[in-house]
Amino acid sequence: MLWIIFAIIAYFLLAISAVIDDFLLTGPLAKPKLYAFYVSVLGILVFVLAPFGFTIPDSLTLLIALLSGALWFFALLGLFESLRLFEASRVIPAIGGILPIFTLILSYIFAWQSKDTFEPLSSAKILAFLLLIVGSVFISSEKKRGVTQKSFILSSLTAFLFALSFLTAKLVYISQPFISGLIWIKVGGFLIALLFLFSKEVKGEIFKKKKAPWSSFLKKPKIALLFISNQIIGAGAGILQNLAIFLAPLSYLAFINALEGTRYVFLLIFTIILSYKFPKFLADEVSKKIIIQKIFAILFIIAGLVLLAV
Repeated sequence: MLWIIFAIIAYFLLAISAVIDDFLLTGPLAKPKLYAFYVSVLGILVFVLAPFGFTIPDSLTLLIALLSGALWFFALLGLFESLRLFEASRVIPAIGGILPIFTLILSYIFAWQSKDTFEPLSSAKILAFLLLIVGSVFISSEKKRGVTQKSFILSSLTAFLFALSFLTAKLVYISQPFISGLIWIKVGGFLIALLFLFSKEVKGEIFKKKKAPWSSFLKKPKIALLFISNQIIGAGAGILQNLAIFLAPLSYLAFINALEGTRYVFLLIFTIILSYKFPKFLADEVSKKIIIQKIFAILFIIAGLVLLAV
């Protein structure tokens, strides 16, 4: 069950990254396509791990690895676009609730098609799975914000792409050492990101001569440092999350998604801490109903973790 620890640490780092992402995407760097482009391109820096274990896989595994990276890029783009178009309180709970279900279904389909062994889940594990999903949805949602049809469709598509990326990554790790598999997956994301150089939005922002938020943000030391630091944090989280995928049995792959609720627990803690210096961070969290909802959500998540670990 070491994968549980790695997943929780990854979500801790992702919670930090989410706070910075929210600031950058709603402020100086409000370009989802360009943001996803830079995140994926910088992912190629994972090649620094090559001396610790890098091999060239067979053609099928290589294609699956590249596909996994490409799917992750499009899922990331879908997430950023969702956050740009809709309130986070609509998007995040929908993705958090649907993603584990998609992953579990796809894992079952793969195991059935490949006639691979799929460890049956006990009633306690199923209950843990449900508690984690309910806790994730409750802690990341706000009752004053409803889910619209458009936001639900985009959230579902994003969740499906993330689930496919998770499953294909697991297929790579079944036949590849961790570091080698991780590198090839990141190469997939890097290559698909390069294709976006033909996109008018990305190409225009990178190559245009006029001063613009994205083309000139490196001239702003604080913003540039914040962006680079965030990428380092995100890279560490990505490695740990992939390590959890590598270690977890196929039947428990969906639990990594279900553990997403721990990320929102950390995010809530960070929000409370930041609110002491920046009161606006907690401006929407003063309702007693919302506070009670968050507390119950945390209890659901804790119960789910206990049942999962036992």
